[in-house]
Amino acid sequence: MSDLGTRIVAGDQRAAARAMRNVDDRMPGYLDLLKEIFPSTGRAFVVGVTGNPGAGKSTLTDRLIERYRAGGRKVGVICVDPSSPYTGGAILGDRIRMTRHATDAGVFIRSVATRGHLGGLSRSARDMVRVLDAYGCDVVIVETVGVGQDELEITRTAHSTLVVMAPGMGDEVQAIKAGILETADVFAVNKADRDGADSTMRDLELMIALGTETMVASGKHRAHVVHGGAKIDALPVAAASTHEQWVPPIAKCVATKGEGIAELVEALDRHKSWLDGTQAGRARRHLRLAEELRESLRETLIEAATHALGSEIDRAVDDVEQKTIDPYTATEQLLTAFRRR
Repeated sequence: MSDLGTRIVAGDQRAAARAMRNVDDRMPGYLDLLKEIFPSTGRAFVVGVTGNPGAGKSTLTDRLIERYRAGGRKVGVICVDPSSPYTGGAILGDRIRMTRHATDAGVFIRSVATRGHLGGLSRSARDMVRVLDAYGCDVVIVETVGVGQDELEITRTAHSTLVVMAPGMGDEVQAIKAGILETADVFAVNKADRDGADSTMRDLELMIALGTETMVASGKHRAHVVHGGAKIDALPVAAASTHEQWVPPIAKCVATKGEGIAELVEALDRHKSWLDGTQAGRARRHLRLAEELRESLRETLIEAATHALGSEIDRAVDDVEQKTIDPYTATEQLLTAFRRR
């Protein structure tokens, strides 16, 4: 193992910071470093915090840090901030709400920009989680940018996905739409001291109930009660049974006042126990890793094809623009050319 890798595994904070910078910037040798530290990963509990803009994710993350630290756990945090589509810059301001932890050696907070990457995370977020895992964090919290209904990449990164809601951000129709709400392992109704909190709770309860009824009626095992469990129907009967289903709990909280945080952490810990202690939970972990590997393969193939084809792609664009060829045939020809390399 390299000197940097050895220092990371030994818990050197500066080494971890340097490694995360190298990973985020895709510096030469970053993949070799990730390969070196991989055997030292797999111990951290990764919590994804996601939800609409303004739901209070950063303040809630600050309270989660406080609670986990009170329990003696070492915490790493990755805050993802949107990049400007015009300048490419980012404020990286989410951690401003967490400055009170800046002097705590048991907390490592890193802000990163999306750099145009879609899905609510940056392209390097998953690899940075692994650095924090090898560094020795017991819990790694990944706070996404304010996401829309279909930005679900956090579910392929985190063990447990916490979806943060706030009163007044939708009605019962919004709640039953497909998308991010279906991915929640735990719901947090933040700003619960505002009007409409009880209504939001009821809407979420209705959504979960409808998902359960739909699952039973259709004979399928994927609905609001088994999140992220694609192909759960392929599990043994025992694993797909009612006893193995995870029903997402809904916790009320007021992050600014620290109310309801203990119950929220307890719900997340229960989900971790479900992941570790049931066949369905272990299958979910396996499927998440399979999705990650496929995503990594797609990115690698795209980079390899783009590099190998080079100017051929530019010529194909010109041909499509001049209508001498359609984009579908052009794509097929480029794929054939790449396969011949």
